[in-house]
Parts: sequence; C-alpha cells; structure tokens
Amino acid sequence: MLYILRTADARLYTGITTDLERRFAEHSQGGQLGAKALRGRAPLQVVYTSPFNDRSQASVAEYRVKRLTRAAKERLIAGDISMQSVLEDNT
Repeated sequence: MLYILRTADARLYTGITTDLERRFAEHSQGGQLGAKALRGRAPLQVVYTSPFNDRSQASVAEYRVKRLTRAAKERLIAGDISMQSVLEDNT
C-alpha cells in the first residue's frame, strides 16, 4: 500500500507499507522505527492511500509520486487526478 501523510507543518511524506496502522504508529511515536523526516513533525494525518497487489508495484508508484510536484500531489490527494494517471505519467 502506498500512503501519503501530512505533517503539522503541512509537509507531505510518501511511503509504502504492508500494514498502514503499524507504520503510522511507528511514524507517530517518532522513535527509530519511524522516518527521520517525520520526527518532531507530529501530529501526522493520513491523507491518501492506494492499495497495490505487490511490493514491486507499490515501489514503482512511490517513486512516481515522490517525483510529482507538491501541486500534483495535492491534486492526487483531492482526487482530481488518479493513481493510474500518475503511473502512466499523465500528470
């Protein structure tokens, strides 16, 4: 699963996981299991999720989303563009 988090200072963080609840808890606790980029930026909010059949597909999607501009990520979150269009690079 691909997910996008919004931090307290409105930054966006994109990641992948097989267990969103566990991963969100790791990020929220701010310990060594959470991403360094998110430490001290709580509270966090899950603003987007997209399921994938396997890790390989999720990794490709993560790469593509991370290359998007902030405006394009916001359009993805709002539902104005689809994950399919991101994967097809039509954003």
